[in-house]
Amino acid sequence: MTSVHAEQRKALLKRYRITSPKGFSLADHPPSDTGGIAIDEDEGKLLLQEGVERLSKLQEALFANGRWALLAVFQAKDAGGKDGTIKHVMSGINPQGVSVTSFKQPGPVELSHDFLWRVHQAVPMRGHIGIFNRSHYEEVLVTRVHSEALDHENLPDEVRAHKFWKHRYRDIRNFEAYLGRQGTIVLKFFLHISKEEQRKRFLARLDDPDKHWKFSASDLAERGYWDQYQTAYEDAIAATATPDAPWMVVPGDNKWYARLIVVEAMIQALEKLPLPVPTLDAEDKAKLQKARKQLEAET
Repeated sequence: MTSVHAEQRKALLKRYRITSPKGFSLADHPPSDTGGIAIDEDEGKLLLQEGVERLSKLQEALFANGRWALLAVFQAKDAGGKDGTIKHVMSGINPQGVSVTSFKQPGPVELSHDFLWRVHQAVPMRGHIGIFNRSHYEEVLVTRVHSEALDHENLPDEVRAHKFWKHRYRDIRNFEAYLGRQGTIVLKFFLHISKEEQRKRFLARLDDPDKHWKFSASDLAERGYWDQYQTAYEDAIAATATPDAPWMVVPGDNKWYARLIVVEAMIQALEKLPLPVPTLDAEDKAKLQKARKQLEAET
């Protein structure tokens, strides 16, 4: 199998990492890109398995250290591959140290609070990896395309009247910067698929009775707003990408490649952290020796 060396993986991530709004355009990020990696899907799966094993070891160190947390935010259009990516990337991770939160349409209690209220409650504890399957970004994506959704948030007219979206972008940037200052590393992934690839995935769901549950008439209705969502994503990414909370615009047409990029980004983020395993003092070591003698005496 053709290996992908560490330096090559780092170079690949650089081309997808967005840390500032300057010159950003989704048109510069082809959804079908595979970074020039000359491997097939089966080889990609083997590389993913290797990556998951590396990520698993880092997650154990993160959990044992207990001082940092990693929050991975996943956004995509319908059929963009969020569920499959999360499933495959986290397949070898100890579930004790991982939480996955799927943000559905907010209910009455959530709508009576600020839009970040329910999000903050789902932020991972230190030592844990948190996964957001959709997130606070729905509030500058869906509500941007369907502005009537804001009518249910009971916001004062004065709040909605002036620079509303700029203020929401700023609130998100401040929120993510605050998390960073508390020891939570924030990574944001936009799984970027083409309109044609979405069409193929919708048809595949319709052709497979076991996947009919994945398709909804609303998916087709939202497809009619494709261009508006493209603009909303482009604006949101440009407005909220920072060096400490970057966006990864991940080419999503090839699922195996998207998963490789995601796992590598998480690995590199954790490798940058100081994660020493806690050491025992003399008293605790003595207790361990006592426990060993007690257990050995039982035989």
